[in-house]
Parts: sequence; structure tokens; C-alpha cells
Amino acid sequence: MTDLRAELDRVGVERFTAPDYAPGDVVHIVLFRFTDDTTPEQRREVEARFRLLQSEPYPRRGRYIVSIQAGEQASGEGADQGFELGVVMRFASEGDRNYYVGAPVQTDLEYFDRAHAAFKEFAGPFIAGVLVYDFVD
Repeated sequence: MTDLRAELDRVGVERFTAPDYAPGDVVHIVLFRFTDDTTPEQRREVEARFRLLQSEPYPRRGRYIVSIQAGEQASGEGADQGFELGVVMRFASEGDRNYYVGAPVQTDLEYFDRAHAAFKEFAGPFIAGVLVYDFVD
């Protein structure tokens, strides 16, 4: 398991979030479980706002999210553990992924995606559980 905070301490926040830091196909998977009182409209709005993150213009960075795919759970295997919405994102480097994640890994406002932070604030009241899994393909 990678300890991102230790890596951040070792290389510094500017390098840790640089677009050319650890290039590769970084896959970021997020699974959401909604609260019981979240309406279908609110669920659709969470997904729609998540998808918009790819088109956000970022100062001094441009558009850095390679792709976002999202959809409702559709497996019949019965192994979804109650997760209802899945998102798969791709980044061209670990630096881009680190910039996207921001808090809780790092909190320097100059070096994280404020649109993602705003999304988390918006979606928080609707989310009963979340699972995040990253790997380099």
C-alpha cells in the first residue's frame, strides 16, 4: 500500500501534484452508497456534477482529467455491498490524481482541485458510504 502522506512529505506538495509526477495510466474508482432519503433526482444530480469535473477549466493546469465514466450498479452477482453508483476516472499521472484528491491527503489550496472539493461538499449529505480504489494500469 502506498502511503501518500509520506510521499508528499518526501517530495513536497508542488512536486507531488505536478502533472509530470509519476506519469502513467492512473485509474481512480469511486463507489457511492446513498442515504435512504436521497431522491432519484438528487442521485442523478450527484452523478451529473461528478461528470462535470472533467470539463472544468483549471488555472495554470488546463483540463487534466483524462476521462470519467459513471453509472448505476447493474450487476446481478449480489456482491455490490449496497453501493449504488460507480465512477471510473483516468489520469495521465499520479501528480494529476494527487492534485484531484486534495484533502485529506494534502490541504494546500494552491495545489488541489477546488471544484472536486466543492463537489464533495455538495454530495456529502447524500452519501451514506464511499469506497475509493486507485491503481496504475
